[in-house]
Amino acid sequence: MQKTIVVTFVLFAIFAGGILLQIFLSRKESKWFGLILPFITFAYSLLVLSQIVKTDIMTWWNTVGLIASTFFISNIPTIILLAIYFGCREKIKRKKAIEKMSIQDL
Repeated sequence: MQKTIVVTFVLFAIFAGGILLQIFLSRKESKWFGLILPFITFAYSLLVLSQIVKTDIMTWWNTVGLIASTFFISNIPTIILLAIYFGCREKIKRKKAIEKMSIQDL
């Protein structure tokens, strides 16, 4: 029981740290820093996809369904990280537009 609580806490800390790191990198001036973690998770999803084993029992539709579902499920972290990235970049764009308008008003 104690071991599962510790493992759960460590996993939660890793996920929270990853999200905070993504927010930090997305707020950087260069847009490329915020794309590092989504690229890593996308590359990992391709690695997971390459590990799919087709058996003789599986039909073509089963294989396509397995590949599609594996690709979608393994890219959920990528989608979350990209949503954080675009949310942070939108705030930066909005702030720059307001600064530009205030400079033009002077």
